[in-house]
Amino acid sequence: MVALLGIKFGSLFYATIGCGAEVEALEGSKPQKKHGVQAPPVRMDSQAKYGALARGDGAIYLRIPHRGYIETVWDNAAGSIVVIEAGGMVKDASGNDLDFSKGRHLDLDRGIIATNKHLMSLVLKAVQEVIKEEH
Repeated sequence: MVALLGIKFGSLFYATIGCGAEVEALEGSKPQKKHGVQAPPVRMDSQAKYGALARGDGAIYLRIPHRGYIETVWDNAAGSIVVIEAGGMVKDASGNDLDFSKGRHLDLDRGIIATNKHLMSLVLKAVQEVIKEEH
């Protein structure tokens, strides 16, 4: 079970590259309601964050970990496919696609951004400006 914005629900997300993404409510799940509420950021572990984004429960997944942290493939691969197949985009902080072909860890400049195609350029620009200010 995942608690998001105070609503409990269970869902199974699955995707096939080039064929789209699907979500199926689990037995006993309550239907999700949308009220146009602008909520504060929600902290989520696991790949549930990707499923929530793909389903439209949020607009942006932004992960800028502390220096020295190395992202693992298994924490991001399946979820990023679900977002992409649902029509979204997943990039690193430099605007590159995530590359899962280099072993256990992602070779990232700094962080992960997942959002829709309309917001990606705006979010990328904002993240890159913050990273420049840090240096």
